[in-house]
Amino acid sequence: MPVFEMPLEQMRTYQGTNPRPHDFDQYWDRAIEEMKSLDPQVELIPHRIATSFADCFDLYFTGVRGARVHAKFLRPRNTDAPGPAILQFHGYYGSSGDWTEKLGYVAQGYSVAALDVRGQGGLSEDTGGVPGATLHGHIIRGLSGKPEDLLYRQIFLDCAQLAGIVMGMPHVDESRVGAQGGSQGGALTIACAALEPRIARAAATYPFLSDYQRVWDMDLAVDAYEEVRRYFKWFDPRHERREEIFTKLGYIDVQNLAPRIQAEVLMITGLMDTICPPSTQFAAYNKITSKKDLLLYPDFGHDELPGAPDAIWEFMTGL
Repeated sequence: MPVFEMPLEQMRTYQGTNPRPHDFDQYWDRAIEEMKSLDPQVELIPHRIATSFADCFDLYFTGVRGARVHAKFLRPRNTDAPGPAILQFHGYYGSSGDWTEKLGYVAQGYSVAALDVRGQGGLSEDTGGVPGATLHGHIIRGLSGKPEDLLYRQIFLDCAQLAGIVMGMPHVDESRVGAQGGSQGGALTIACAALEPRIARAAATYPFLSDYQRVWDMDLAVDAYEEVRRYFKWFDPRHERREEIFTKLGYIDVQNLAPRIQAEVLMITGLMDTICPPSTQFAAYNKITSKKDLLLYPDFGHDELPGAPDAIWEFMTGL
């Protein structure tokens, strides 16, 4: 193992450092209830991308706090029986990507829904001040308010809401829906599978947003986690509210959501990852009680992992 991490055998039993709020389950039960009470006002707008085997749409729905949320949606053309579907979640700051990169699954008979995370690089709104893009700082957005104001609460709910919308489509078999993503997308995959128990398979590559205090203790609150360091510098320079802050972050810590997952899980981790440290990923993986498998890349960090896309393809096309 690299010098920045604990030994691998210790990680295999590691249960996380960040505090778990005492009312965590009630918090998320209330959030799900709020989400389910919404009228999503789903809109499907045909997109100009055309193929001989796929229909492509811009999908919009109204999420919590009134945001209009966007996803790219593709489905096989001229299908009769309900078939499987894949939900895709992107990395921090990014977007749902190009239409054409999703066509492989559609050619295999899968519908695909790729979310634009609100306020980031795609078309979804962040309504917390101004509509449109707010780009980053999303971990700490709402941290000075009530736990219900945390932006990632709303983003996690968007993922579960999109899953429910896709599962309700007449050409989708709700028992054959999977979720996948890397980094932030890996975290959202875990959150989606936790908040929508009908997700059948979940493939999370080096998930972000796990075990914040462990990241801090490792002095790796830089890069993707830098905003946590800046929050302390600006709002708690003497760390008088340290426990309160990390406990509040515990509401949006995916290791705490992991025990809710009922899906079969594939997690992929690079052991040289200094962006999302391996121990923080193990903190989530070790709390998953459903069927699961872990692929380790000893010499790789937070970058392209050879063979990982093929492993995810094989995992997902078994739905």
